[in-house]
Amino acid sequence: MNSRLFSTGFLLTLGLLTACQSARPTAETTTAAAMTPIWQSDAYTLYRDRVVQGPHEARALSAIELVSNYQSPANEAQSPRIEFKFSLNGKDNEMAPGLNHLLVAVPRPGGAALETPPIVFGQRYEDATPAAATAYLAPNTAVKIRLDLRAVLAAFKKQGYFTTFKGEKIYQQDFKHVHVAGGAAPLSWDFDSLVNRPELEMQDPDGDGIYEATLVLNQPAATKTTAQQWKQTINTADFPQYSSDYPLADALYNLALEEARRAVEPDSTFRTGKEWAGVWTRDISYSIILAQAALQPRSAIKSLLRKVSPEGRIIQDTGTGGAYPVSTDRVVWAVAAWEIYQVTGDEAWLRQVYPIIKKSLADDRQNAYDPATGLVRGESSFLDWREQTYPRWMQPADIYQSQNLGTNVLHYQANVVLAQMAARLGDPGAAAEGQRQAAAIKSAINTHLWQPEKGYYGQYRYGRTALMLSPKAEALGEALSVLYGVAEGERAREVVAKTPTVPFGIPCIYPQIPGIPAYHNDAVWPFVQSFWTLAAARAGNEQAVLESMAAIYRPAALFLTNKENFAAGNGDFAGTQINSSNMLWSLSGSLGLVYKVLFGMDWQAERLVFRPFVPQAFQGRRRLTNFPYRRAVLDIAMEGFGNEISSITLDGQPLPDAAIPASLSGRHAVRIVLSSKAPAMQSLNRVANAFAPPAPEVSLANNLLSWAAVAGAKEYKVLKNGAPLTTSSSLAFAIPAGPFAAYQVVAVAAAGLESFASEPVETGAETTNRQVQLEAVAPKEKLVYKGFSGQGYVEITKTKNPTLTIPVTVAEAGLYALDFRYANGNGPINTNNKCALRTLRRGPELLGTVVLPQRGEGEWSNWGFSNPVLARLGKGGHLLVLSFEPANENMSGDVNQALLDYLRVRRVE
Repeated sequence: MNSRLFSTGFLLTLGLLTACQSARPTAETTTAAAMTPIWQSDAYTLYRDRVVQGPHEARALSAIELVSNYQSPANEAQSPRIEFKFSLNGKDNEMAPGLNHLLVAVPRPGGAALETPPIVFGQRYEDATPAAATAYLAPNTAVKIRLDLRAVLAAFKKQGYFTTFKGEKIYQQDFKHVHVAGGAAPLSWDFDSLVNRPELEMQDPDGDGIYEATLVLNQPAATKTTAQQWKQTINTADFPQYSSDYPLADALYNLALEEARRAVEPDSTFRTGKEWAGVWTRDISYSIILAQAALQPRSAIKSLLRKVSPEGRIIQDTGTGGAYPVSTDRVVWAVAAWEIYQVTGDEAWLRQVYPIIKKSLADDRQNAYDPATGLVRGESSFLDWREQTYPRWMQPADIYQSQNLGTNVLHYQANVVLAQMAARLGDPGAAAEGQRQAAAIKSAINTHLWQPEKGYYGQYRYGRTALMLSPKAEALGEALSVLYGVAEGERAREVVAKTPTVPFGIPCIYPQIPGIPAYHNDAVWPFVQSFWTLAAARAGNEQAVLESMAAIYRPAALFLTNKENFAAGNGDFAGTQINSSNMLWSLSGSLGLVYKVLFGMDWQAERLVFRPFVPQAFQGRRRLTNFPYRRAVLDIAMEGFGNEISSITLDGQPLPDAAIPASLSGRHAVRIVLSSKAPAMQSLNRVANAFAPPAPEVSLANNLLSWAAVAGAKEYKVLKNGAPLTTSSSLAFAIPAGPFAAYQVVAVAAAGLESFASEPVETGAETTNRQVQLEAVAPKEKLVYKGFSGQGYVEITKTKNPTLTIPVTVAEAGLYALDFRYANGNGPINTNNKCALRTLRRGPELLGTVVLPQRGEGEWSNWGFSNPVLARLGKGGHLLVLSFEPANENMSGDVNQALLDYLRVRRVE
């Protein structure tokens, strides 16, 4: 470790501790209450005026000033053992997962330059240089990494393509970049984003096939720190003012107010975070729901309108495979729009947003609603970084096919909102349809995603021709299911009591995925924690509310800003792949603790209802003044604890139903006295931050499934068509002869934690597998790209081949999987907005939506399969029609393009 940096850090820490100690009351004035923890665990302790985590302490010196001596453990000594691998075109395609190259980055004899030999692509390199167990990576270590790519280039020259270890072909014309990926900064394991990291791109300056990249590791200038002091510098007196008997909570409220003001751009729209410019649909919507509808409604309205397409549809943010409909959580916009209406009562706003919501949900019903299950397809809400929450084998088309808890709850609530809006605007048909659709989704969630043996919902259903349920908990989905009433009564209480939480909060998913760095995986997001607090309050779980409040206050106090996320294992902001300060939804969640939890504000169309929830540990007096409600301004005083109101008055008179009428105007005083009775005791499920085993890599040969032993696994489940077939400790399974079946394997650890299922291995379809070459049903293309089968391919755009009529003949009646081999080179696999989609019909009968996500920027010879559409076909001939319909508009609007090779027809039942 750099001794000068160590000394500087030590002096800063010592100085801050001295400052904190000098601000402490004397022994004579210190009260027992101030010294008594509000909440305590092995990880940290929360007091009235401070939070303590090991050697780190943050303290409120006043309501407008905080100090902290927190220093990220990421700045401590780093290991010199550097793991890395190479990447073609930004994909993890050099070696199998878990196999990495190893460099021991310690000084070489005689001061020789630190560099690797030319490492042959696909052949593991392990540096044999000895290094003491106590060795650390010296600051500013320069390393030259060298790659021998000659075998890949020779394959391009000989046959026009290179075949990766996965059996995938990369054609010479699609070869764009080679990067180095890894775990030590500036390296990153985020393969999908390597294209945006030019410093990690390898170059071949002399054209000899040996690529090189020189990196500087452990750069002190890049160490991650936060401020040591926050003192309010922006006037927020026009916002609602909060005060209580808890100095730390008061200061954190004022910190959030200041950051809320910083989060508004000059054009009055919201900025997502200090490091995240622009307006993002889900970020602003969740923020509006948590607090911004009440705090900054004009900016909320302007921001939501920024996320409407020229055609009047809600915009799905750029994302996996080119966004919509791989991602379908844009409907959270509708929930936020309704929140604004309930807060403001603005009828013009209601009339403006209603047709936008109605049109967007109509598209979703055609493109994403599964009539077989009643569930909605699409990516997990906000968890939009593929490998962070999905098995590595899942492609964007697979993610579209999945059915996620949180996304389904949002669609349930969006349909509830549509029904309520329609009823108020005199559209009874739409109101009835919204109610019907909401009821169907709610029933489907409780039928297909509920896990009675665990007491909470599963993460999502996934697979290809048959779906299974991932048993992982998904924090946001669990919270929303309780908050919006998908889980009711005892089921809601069970979700809050049994969903796993870890010492630093509720992680996005549990258990974690091994080998994936922290971001959505292995991380806590404060805005999710805030929704979890709301859910805990709704369920009446005092311990969960208290723990969750502490999990929100701790990071904001120690980091002196509302960070986007932090690592679940150690609570550190620098432990995740990407992070931002002044994060809109995090600061909104902090404000929401005051408005929606402690004071329990529940905005409704005709009134504002108070449903306070104050844990006993936070008992006392609190005030919220200058709070606007439509044409009124409220000064609210509250005392006591619990979730029952003993008395509530408006200007000294009893307030019926604890409800402020929407017609109230002028300034008024509200006084609430709580019963000071704790709610009935409910349990929590706090666990260690654990990792599931890796998913097995399964192969099939001679009708035998086999896989290598998985570290930490005690047994393996074999699944057939998504259902458990057998469990054993064997590493092989003999496939019996029979009709089509999809087999998967799940590794199970001693503690019962399960891996993701392996990629489906399909058997028995050979006699019913048909390919319909599409070049026969459309004008012949000039062939520019490689890798197609048959005589060519068909290009489809909004104007070129907008309709294809495809004759299909099957020898026997049954359930068939219909999918298309296609290419889409309009963008990378992880972002942009040019996912192509089409509607598949048989006559007027809707069979399903065909989704053709992006597969790589400019990679038009990169072929894969769309989602399978399951359809019952009778024996004989059928005319299928693939067409571009109005509902098939993607988020680009202009580019909705793909190349089609053939239609695959497989009997699966």
